[in-house]
Amino acid sequence: MDTAGWTIRSLRAALSSGGVQPSALADEALARANQNAGHNTYLWQDEAWTRAEAERAEAMPRGENGPFGDGRGALWGLPVSVKDCFDLAGSPTSCGVNFYRDLSGKATRDSWLVERLRTAGAVITGKTHLHPLAYGITGENPEFRDCLQPRDPTALTGGSSSGAAASVQEGSAVAAIGTDTGGSIRAPAALCGLAGYRASLGRGDWRGGAHLAESFDTMGCIFRDLEDATLLADLFAPEQSVESREFARFAVVEDSFCHDCEPEILSGLQHTAQTLEALGLRSSRIDAAWWANSFEIFAPIQAWEAARIHAGQFDHFESSIRERLEWGARIGQAEIAALRGRHEAFRERMDELLATHELILLPAVPVARLTAGANHSKTRGRLLRYTTPFSLAGLPVVTIPCAVGGMQLAAARGCDEALLNLVSRLAPELGSSKNEFEKANNG
Repeated sequence: MDTAGWTIRSLRAALSSGGVQPSALADEALARANQNAGHNTYLWQDEAWTRAEAERAEAMPRGENGPFGDGRGALWGLPVSVKDCFDLAGSPTSCGVNFYRDLSGKATRDSWLVERLRTAGAVITGKTHLHPLAYGITGENPEFRDCLQPRDPTALTGGSSSGAAASVQEGSAVAAIGTDTGGSIRAPAALCGLAGYRASLGRGDWRGGAHLAESFDTMGCIFRDLEDATLLADLFAPEQSVESREFARFAVVEDSFCHDCEPEILSGLQHTAQTLEALGLRSSRIDAAWWANSFEIFAPIQAWEAARIHAGQFDHFESSIRERLEWGARIGQAEIAALRGRHEAFRERMDELLATHELILLPAVPVARLTAGANHSKTRGRLLRYTTPFSLAGLPVVTIPCAVGGMQLAAARGCDEALLNLVSRLAPELGSSKNEFEKANNG
């Protein structure tokens, strides 16, 4: 399953030159779909519909200018998957559970995000697997079965954007749309050796998209090559142009925060920091001990908001999620008000930190893999310790794939374009790490 050449830039250049047509890419993508051991990368697909979408893209007139000189957007003609929490007209939206798939029936209108993709000429390959309600970080799902990595049937993809990562890894999509509340883009990207982009809180329009916790929900995507990052800058962007900026410095968390990281993860952190320094950025160290309470702020607010979205339906969901929702429903107004005050204070302190250091680097997850079938009852808390500080602050984050695992690089809210521009410059320097992962998993 050689998918190394399936990058946005390489395929889009081939489309622009006429070397390949969207229909041919769609056929190849569909042939690669659901290649993981559970054959469940996608929860909904319609091959005839996808092929018709490819033909519709081919009928879009050619022009001038644009990123590839043909007057079309960066995703024109490319196979793109969409997480099954966004409406696509004519298909059900499950949010990872049978209950909502059956209750809602087929959507009558595209979500804002799907509408935006189709207008740009992207060819949607289907709607992907997710952790139930997008409320988890492992990719386990008792109703649709756990999502396993196409390249390693003994490893979970991570979640909740589990099928998104699987679709890029297997090559049925060149980019995968997902969401990130507490790490749902960052964790699967890192665990699957891929790049990920979590947008700033508030970017994009959630019309036709299912929320989990509105205070933290962000849109995002998973892709293969950091060089493609700049091509994704306007995916969830506001219509008005956003002025970019150049970064001059970054901070790395002190070693004490990473006390439970596996050695290979720490090596990746060191290598990524050195690569940023080689680009001319000045580095410094920060004491992140005060982040220790991030999960205890994040988790109850998330549960409180999710409980209101899913009120009256708790019994339809598996036990661990039902228990979280029941906990959220018991949180009173005085407690949630106090938590929101703590959240605001945490966010303000993070804003001050970024005003000083511009960028923050730390591992996306502390482990190299999540073993399928293992007891992951403690995994959520361990992984969210690394992701919730950025979730509480609503920051844009890029997951940088390493030889093992991946790193998070975060910037201030609204600095998405500048962050994506910077990480695209890392691609040549980090290529060796990415290639090591490819070789290890392609054999």
